[in-house]
Amino acid sequence: MVEDARPANETAPPRAAVGFLRGLSGKLLLLTIAFVMLAEVLIFVPSVANMRIRWLEDRLNTVAAAAVVVDGLQNIELPRAVQRETLMATGTKAIVIRRKDASRMIATVDMPPAIDGEYDIANFTALGAIRDAFDMLLFGGGRVMRVYGPLGESDATIELVMKDTSLRKAMLVYSRNVFLLSIVISLITAALIFLAINRMLIAPIKRLTASMQEFSDEPSSPERVLVPPDGRDELAVAGQHLASMQRELQKTLKQQKSLAELGLAVSKINHDMRNILSSAQLISDRLADVDDPVVKRFAPTLLRTIDRAVGYTQEVLSYGRTAEAEPHRRFVALRPLVQDVGELLAVDRSDIEFDVQVRDDIMVDADSEQLFRVVHNICRNAVQALTSHHPEDGRPRAISVSAVRTGSVVTISIEDTGPGMPPKARENLFAAFRGSARSGGTGLGLAIARELVLAHGGTIALVEKPTPGTLFRIELPDRPVRLDAFRAKGRS
Repeated sequence: MVEDARPANETAPPRAAVGFLRGLSGKLLLLTIAFVMLAEVLIFVPSVANMRIRWLEDRLNTVAAAAVVVDGLQNIELPRAVQRETLMATGTKAIVIRRKDASRMIATVDMPPAIDGEYDIANFTALGAIRDAFDMLLFGGGRVMRVYGPLGESDATIELVMKDTSLRKAMLVYSRNVFLLSIVISLITAALIFLAINRMLIAPIKRLTASMQEFSDEPSSPERVLVPPDGRDELAVAGQHLASMQRELQKTLKQQKSLAELGLAVSKINHDMRNILSSAQLISDRLADVDDPVVKRFAPTLLRTIDRAVGYTQEVLSYGRTAEAEPHRRFVALRPLVQDVGELLAVDRSDIEFDVQVRDDIMVDADSEQLFRVVHNICRNAVQALTSHHPEDGRPRAISVSAVRTGSVVTISIEDTGPGMPPKARENLFAAFRGSARSGGTGLGLAIARELVLAHGGTIALVEKPTPGTLFRIELPDRPVRLDAFRAKGRS
């Protein structure tokens, strides 16, 4: 078996344009012709049956006109020659007038020995007429039939005995004419419908398809974006959405390219930064042995900060994925963690108040480093917003971090008295490179915070507040306890 030599991740090239009859336009044309012909067939079936009845009625009426004149001549029999001419003129074998009390043979020559069928044109059903008509078309010709009906307004009946050859010939001519007329009507109708639908439907679809193919060939080119058509129909709306999607995709591709280039640059810089931080870590370890009160005060914070920086650089080098590492969860005291955030942000050396409203007994089931990054990113954004904001009403610039445990869920609220989130930042709150509230910002802080909170099975949201500023609420649930682990702990 011969296998395809193309790689598995390589898409097949676009197929060449199909022929007219295999394309949508050709199929539409053929279907229109077929449906019109089907409609003509449905019309032909009752019309040919009606044509047969009308033909027999006309023949009866013609014969009745002559028969009434002869019937008025009582006790006079027409000569054989006259009878023969009358029968030949009407195409019949016998003409009979029947009344309740008597019957009279008007003319007869070479009376056939047997009758193949009898038809009463005064009493018939629609299905019966259709059945008799198609029986005549398919199997008629040379058969003898007896046809009778009322003689005008009297109670007499006119009766004919005749062959069905003339009737079948007339029905065949009628069928041929109907068929040819149906072909002409179907072609004209199909052409008109095709032209209308091709202009309204097929041409716009081809335009959308061509735009998608051209865009897939070179998605980064602005010239490949579809110029959306005007209008409010479905295809116009589809074209407008397609153009919007193409523009959004171009922005995303541009951002992805920038991120890829940024990631490569960060990896190179981070490699050297890790070496520098490692040296700083060795030096900072010696500060713990220095007998100086100021050094002893700041040395633990400096050591923790450098340790976190080294850990971050290691994570960047081993990133290789688009998601954060799985959290290593344990119960962590929340108050010291929040205080570390305040010390790292150095808010005590500014006019920004950092209020920690967290009880000492509140424990959070979380990865301490990831939770630190979440609180630090949000508080750092608050510090940046407060630093550039000077309220005119004299309100204090403050950041407040509070927490409360409700059952197995810890709710952390981080509030500031800054100017609040602008509308553009609210629309793309947790989107990287789009949700920044300040000029020059990247919006990565909130995007990282959201990803870390979701990894813990929690939620993070911006909460509306009546006073100026922002309020973020984080909810982190405890991990569910397995029953066997709970029993083992109880036994121990």
